[in-house]
Amino acid sequence: MSDETFSAAAPGRVNLIGEHIDYNGGMVLPAALSIGLQIDLTPRADRVVTVSANDYDEIASRTLDETASGHWSDPALGAVQRAHALGLISGGADIAVRSTIPQGSGLSSSAALIVAILKAARSAKGADISDTHIAVEARAVENEFMGVPCGIMDQMAVSLATPGTAMALNTKTLTHSIVDLPKDHAIVVIHSGLTRKLTDGRYGALKGECDTAKAYFGTDDLCALDPADIAASDLDQPYRKRALHCATEHPRVLDAIDALKSGDIAALGAAMNASHASMRDDFEMSLPAIDALVADAVTLGADGARLTGGGFGGCIVAVVAKDQQHAWLDALLNRHPKARFIGAV
Repeated sequence: MSDETFSAAAPGRVNLIGEHIDYNGGMVLPAALSIGLQIDLTPRADRVVTVSANDYDEIASRTLDETASGHWSDPALGAVQRAHALGLISGGADIAVRSTIPQGSGLSSSAALIVAILKAARSAKGADISDTHIAVEARAVENEFMGVPCGIMDQMAVSLATPGTAMALNTKTLTHSIVDLPKDHAIVVIHSGLTRKLTDGRYGALKGECDTAKAYFGTDDLCALDPADIAASDLDQPYRKRALHCATEHPRVLDAIDALKSGDIAALGAAMNASHASMRDDFEMSLPAIDALVADAVTLGADGARLTGGGFGGCIVAVVAKDQQHAWLDALLNRHPKARFIGAV
């Protein structure tokens, strides 16, 4: 084993708006969180990969020859395999993970882990690989090794974004701009108390339904379609509803970006509220308990709130005036004792 250790970090991310459209041709608006993870990577001469993490008591021991097995160490193993294939390391590695990102929260813990490992491996090699390239390779780990048919948003956000800003990302071209978050309002992340995994099949089922809609309309970009054309089509449900979500969510992201730039919090909140309604009714990725949490967040004073992440559990995100944040949070958690505060930016 090598005596030299290489470290890297990556933040968690929350998506302000633009869910499930990063593989359907749309814009997204993720923001980096102050919570995140740091990893230490020590290259090995053999093909063994060990993974230790503060969230788990066991030390996982895998090899470069293994496939994904549903184990918690799969993202780390896949990242080391990718680093090996890219020539960044010559063998396996010992990985030590220190994370403050809750598992199953929809805040991109797996993307952050993979990105951080690839960045540490880049340092080990001294390679000239851009952060965007790192994001693309990290997505390949989730798609090809873990079997998660995700888009590129999470990897780009945790590879390039910094806390206090949002990333307006074109998921087709990977061009992006950084947008400042409001100074007098907080972006607050609340865990619903319901956990989920992207590998549980429901995420993949939704993507498959989008693929059916793409084939019907003859396009890879559902976000570019006219919602009226979708509504008037004879495409069967649920495929028509999936396409309708994408075609209406993309304009909502553009509205939210404009609202952030102009400081129009009411418009930002309206876009977030409409986004949640679409995720609930057209994409059918929410749950009754999360719908209630979102509704109460707005009733109690948030300008806007919505489910964030892949769906079927995880977190909501809300925009709240900073001078009301503490009272609002206390009232919301009093109504929803299983929910918990994750962080704010």
